Amino acid sequence: MKQHVGWIAGTAAAVLVAVGALTYAVAEDGGSSGTPVADSADAGFARDMAVHHQQAVEMSYIVRDRTDDEEVRRLAYDIAQTQANQRGMMLGWLDLWKLPKVSSKAPMAWMGMSGMAPGEDGALMPGMATNTEMKKLGTLSGRQAEVFFLQLMTAHHKGGIHMAEGCLDKCRVDVEKRLARTMVNGQRSEIDLMADMLKERGAEPRP
Repeated sequence: MKQHVGWIAGTAAAVLVAVGALTYAVAEDGGSSGTPVADSADAGFARDMAVHHQQAVEMSYIVRDRTDDEEVRRLAYDIAQTQANQRGMMLGWLDLWKLPKVSSKAPMAWMGMSGMAPGEDGALMPGMATNTEMKKLGTLSGRQAEVFFLQLMTAHHKGGIHMAEGCLDKCRVDVEKRLARTMVNGQRSEIDLMADMLKERGAEPRP
């Protein structure tokens, strides 16, 4: 297991190194179709995924304070660092494009899901934890906190992959699509890792 976690840490470090290069590339050429407009998939993905990532960062830092397990703490730190930096990159692109970071449209409208029912209890997008679940995570400790975090983050990653695949289909800025592909690959690997970690703790991902 430690080898797997170490591999994830190495992958996270590689992602962080790529952040500057990807941001610079957007600033230089704006992708294959010029600067996106406010209601484009590129802008919508950047806005929505920034919100989605922020919750993952918060969740990761909560569990780091609720357990002494080094594998869980290391995974949580890697997720927090990777997603915080990706979030900064996406918000930076919106600045470069001179586009607002919030929209009057419903989340996921850029994916053609504007008719989707509003998220319950703060779960605005696929995979997001509810406000109640976030509060519960902060009350748990030890193995209970580890299992609940791994279950919540597995669902969170699945939702994130769904969104990133939507960008791969609909976005037009090349470097943003490359980032989406990095998200899909990285989060799939972490889902596999978390499944193993849950099994070690006698638990399974939530249905």
